[in-house]
This record gives sequence, structure tokens and C-alpha cells, in this order.
Amino acid sequence: MNILTRLANDVCLMLRRPPRQQYAAICYRRKKKTNELEVLLLTSRDTGRWVIPKGWPMEGKKAHAVAEREAFEEAGVRGHVDKNHFGFFDYEKKLRNGVKVICRVQVHLLEVVDLVKNFPERESRTLEWVTPQEASRRVNEPELKELFLSFGKQMAQTQQQPDQKTVSL
Repeated sequence: MNILTRLANDVCLMLRRPPRQQYAAICYRRKKKTNELEVLLLTSRDTGRWVIPKGWPMEGKKAHAVAEREAFEEAGVRGHVDKNHFGFFDYEKKLRNGVKVICRVQVHLLEVVDLVKNFPERESRTLEWVTPQEASRRVNEPELKELFLSFGKQMAQTQQQPDQKTVSL
């Protein structure tokens, strides 16, 4: 490797910024008749790939509140958001000026209790309810794939645990 290549690589490393922070929600529900677990996927506005609702930090709002607001704005869902994060994933985002940055996304779980027809981004997104396994197949980010699979397993385990109030004789 010549000296110019090494110098260029060193400069690139020095100028690399830490990942930018975003907050997101895995929105989920259970089908009323079958009790099957479903998660919500939506298309991104720019590339049309499958994603979850996410956004930038907002002044005065905690991470889980940002995730909850983004879920409403992007997908028209309301529900109960977990204040503790479920996990993280990284992805490369192309900004409006063409620069690509690494984003670290903190993911919260949001149990959906209401869907509204009128929400800010309804014209620019497609929504679809799928199983966590199907969601894992559709998204591009490897860590998000793992989050969906982990969530599906966790929910299956809690579903199988016996009710603590039941007394057996």
C-alpha cells in the first residue's frame, strides 16, 4: 500500500462520525380469532424497501415517546409503548444532500390498540401486517432481522407459560 493510500485511509477514519441516533417501534398485535402474532411493516418513502417506523430525536421527548409518535405519523397506529428498549440495529441512510451516514436505531415495542385511517404519511407508504418470521425475511438490515426473530420467540414463550393465577391440585 502506498503512502497516499494509507494517508487517505487515515483521514477517512479520523473524519468518520459516530453513528447518528434514531428511535423506532416494532408495532405488534394479535389476531382476534386465532391469537396469531403479527408485526407491522411499512415501505420507506424513498426506496420502497420494508422498514419499521423510525425517526430522529425530538427535543423534550424521551426515546420511547419518539418511537410512539413516529409509529402514528408513519403508520397511523396508537398503542402502548414499552419505555425500555428492546434492541438496536444499524443501517446506512442516504441524506438529502447525498451523503451516506450510519444510523444506530434504538427499538421499542409498541402493542397496537388502534389504527386510524388519516395519518400524516398515509399517501406515501404501504402498510402490511405479517408474522415476525416473514418480517425478518423482508427487511434488509441483518440486526433488524434478528430482532424480529427474537421478538417472535419471546412472545411464543410468554404465550406458552401457564397462568400464574391458576392453582393445580
